[in-house]
Amino acid sequence: MSTFVTVLRLPRGPDPNGRGFDPNSPRFIALSPTTISASTETRTDPVEIGEEQRARSALRESFLRTLIAMTNKQVQFHMYERVNVEAKFGASDIDVLNFQVSELQTPIGVQKEALLRCQDVISYSFDL
Repeated sequence: MSTFVTVLRLPRGPDPNGRGFDPNSPRFIALSPTTISASTETRTDPVEIGEEQRARSALRESFLRTLIAMTNKQVQFHMYERVNVEAKFGASDIDVLNFQVSELQTPIGVQKEALLRCQDVISYSFDL
């Protein structure tokens, strides 16, 4: 028999109607550093920049389609310290820093609703 565990409610961002935290804040900058090599180097070849942007766009679209396919499905998350948990996937925040899940089955019990930090997840899998 599953035992439900109490839920810790996290505070909302400063703007409840917006997209989250200020993108100019030190926290946001530290969590999402720029990784586009073309923007940080001195080369300005428009063909190379365009190819890189197309590749990143295709990867982003593929990842977002995966998130859509996972919605309301049982997903197995493989985390650090050899912890494997299973939950019904709900959503991801706009920056893909957290996953919202329901009925999280952990080694110590069942959490009705939870947020999983993406930095703690090594991989995930689900059945189509």
